[in-house]
Order: sequence, then structure tokens, then C-alpha cells
Amino acid sequence: MTYVAYYHSPVGILRLGGTEHYISEIYYLDALPPDARVHLNPLLQNCQEQLMEYFQGLRRTFDLPVHQEGSEFQQRVWGELMGIPYGRTITYMDLAKRVGDPKAVRAVGTTNGKNKIAIVLPCHRVIGARNDLVGYGGGLWRKRWLLEHENKIAHGVQTLF
Repeated sequence: MTYVAYYHSPVGILRLGGTEHYISEIYYLDALPPDARVHLNPLLQNCQEQLMEYFQGLRRTFDLPVHQEGSEFQQRVWGELMGIPYGRTITYMDLAKRVGDPKAVRAVGTTNGKNKIAIVLPCHRVIGARNDLVGYGGGLWRKRWLLEHENKIAHGVQTLF
């Protein structure tokens, strides 16, 4: 069975989805769907609580089982996202090097864009080669907000970009 919950965060509504065993989706919504139905389970409740702690500046890492379908390469890229420290950024080239193929920058960017588990798999921490904000499925304003939030908590700095 698939469970669904909605969390009203500082960056908009988040649709949380998963099973009894893992989180498979944290997706941005601009508005709550009119037919939205909540099917909450303990894991989604835990996910909501951890996201609340993150937005309050009390949590820097997540302790949630996650899963999304993807190729071996995509799984490697998504796995490497977890290694990007809170309050830090890396470039798409850095991420390509981490997965062992510096020539795969575009494939890394495409895979990063297919990440369905926003914030917990921190694809927002990947930036362009010139340290610019590029390519974020939730919108660049959300990426900027998340990076500035983390930077402020981690380093006491108000603005990053």
C-alpha cells in the first residue's frame, strides 16, 4: 500500500509518499490538490517530524529509509547526494567525479533532476560550475531558500547567493 501525507513547510507544501518500509517521494506542490487524501503511517509521521526539525534548524541529517526506482548509475548518483555535508555545496562536475566518471556531467545533472526525494536526498546542494544556482525541479527560489537556510544554521551567514 502507498501512504501519502502533506506537510506545509516554509518552502511550500510537500507531498510525502512511501510504504511501510521506505519513503519514495518528497515532492513540492504549489497548492494542495482539491482531492488530496491523507493516508498516514508511522514512517510518514516520522518523516514529517524530521522535516519540521530540519526547518527549525535542529536537524542536519535525516534518518529515514528511502527508495526510488532507477538504474545502477542513478542509484550511485543519488547515494552520493547523501555525502554532501549540510551547509555545503558541490558542482555537477564534483558529483560526476564522485561517481567515478568526470565525463558524465550531463548524465549526473539529468539524474539529479530525477530525484523524487527532495531535501532528504539533498540535490539542492549541487550547483553550477561557476557556483551559480541552476536546475532545481522545485524552482530556483526554493533551492536558494534551502541553501541560505542551511548556510545560516551551519555557518551563521545570512546570504550565500
